[in-house]
Amino acid sequence: MGERLGEIIEVTSHALVAQSTRLHQAPPLGSFVRAPSPTGTVYAVVCEARTASLEASGRPIARGHADVIDEQIYHANPDLELVLRTEFQALYVGHEAADGPRQHLPPQPPPLHYSVYACSDGDVRRFVARLDYLRTLLAAGPPLADELTAANVRLAAEVFGDRREEFLVRAGRTLALLLREDYDRLTALLRRLRVEARP
Repeated sequence: MGERLGEIIEVTSHALVAQSTRLHQAPPLGSFVRAPSPTGTVYAVVCEARTASLEASGRPIARGHADVIDEQIYHANPDLELVLRTEFQALYVGHEAADGPRQHLPPQPPPLHYSVYACSDGDVRRFVARLDYLRTLLAAGPPLADELTAANVRLAAEVFGDRREEFLVRAGRTLALLLREDYDRLTALLRRLRVEARP
């Protein structure tokens, strides 16, 4: 089912929050993830990551001093692995139906404490055969929506190998239709794809 990335600790009708299996190792912004559900697999796109104290009211304090900085702080304070957590939030973009993936909100969110998995390249290619879900990402709200959409399209393009540019052109055309009344936003978004899509 792919690499297990975390465990669901909060759900709403449009998003989930999961605690990462490893500290400081949330999936990349814009990546596709999936979660099993009694009503079928739910697909989501990672839109946020954060690392904080395990205690709801706790706040981490600075631990560095003199020559103990950055990675050395974790070696000098091994307890940090036990008192911190990394979480990520993912927006639902679709779910599995009997006839294949549907690109709208699932009828029910996945249950708490279920696992979240990375989508395989095959999962991604199958899901992005249609690009209706881009409307959901664009509606995520400023300033996140455009960064999220660009990150997702760049990552999705990578699974196509030699057909990467073909996918980017198809995604660009879809975005042009969705943003036809907002030329400035469209131009800025396409620039993000063009600049960062080329090595």
